[in-house]
Amino acid sequence: MSFISLDNISFSYSDIESGQPYKNAVDGVSLNIEKGEFVALLGHNGCGKSTVAKHLNAMLLPDKGKVYVDGDDTSDENKTYDIREKVGLVLQNPDNQLVASVVEEDVAFGPENLGIPPKEIRQRVDDALKAVDMYDYREHAPFKLSGGQKQRIAIAGILAMQPQCIVLDEPTAMLDPNGRDEVMTTLLKLNREKNMTVVLITHYMEEAVLADRVVVMDAGKILTQGTPEDVFSQVELLKKHRLDVPQATELAYRLRGCGVKFDKLPLNAEQCVKMLEEVLS
Repeated sequence: MSFISLDNISFSYSDIESGQPYKNAVDGVSLNIEKGEFVALLGHNGCGKSTVAKHLNAMLLPDKGKVYVDGDDTSDENKTYDIREKVGLVLQNPDNQLVASVVEEDVAFGPENLGIPPKEIRQRVDDALKAVDMYDYREHAPFKLSGGQKQRIAIAGILAMQPQCIVLDEPTAMLDPNGRDEVMTTLLKLNREKNMTVVLITHYMEEAVLADRVVVMDAGKILTQGTPEDVFSQVELLKKHRLDVPQATELAYRLRGCGVKFDKLPLNAEQCVKMLEEVLS
């Protein structure tokens, strides 16, 4: 069995006043995520991707279907604690997850709530801060940090709980390019060096191309999925659903339409330059 398995799940939010359910936010989604995999989840606002993310650590439970994390059913209340130890969730705005006035105290908050002994907490906090390259800021005040640094502290707070998987809901949406680079470098390091499972929800196609697999959602369903090469080669399908492709892919797609022959579409600037050099030579 996959590390995380979504089996034909559906979920709808209820209207606060009437109590009646809206149209399904997630409608019959099946998805398997393997241990150590880096998965990027794409789609418009309202397509259901954030709702899917909240199902991965039992923050939400499906109306229909099942979600399993490492073999545990998320609807089993006796397993909720275990599931949330295995899957950590990082929200879009880091200010919503920072709870202390000193960085190291903030990172220690999660392990303290798990009842971890103080000596082990000290080690976990140090290790987590080093993993996100923020150890030198351990005695700083979080509110004085940049957006990218705050987000890395939020990630460290999850890492200190030692999950096997980290789920991030648009963690770079509020950051400048430097902050986005800081967060993405951290995620790739955790995935490649520590074999941590990463699920990244993003609007940035240049971030998605770094993943092992891209899953595209539309109207509560999975539209397509595969390697970045597989997904972003489907330019017509993505454009039909008003979705973007990486800028390098867009350029090559338009040049191909003008008669320039590319064997395949590039995913980044480096690939695009190399292909153009080959064509022009």
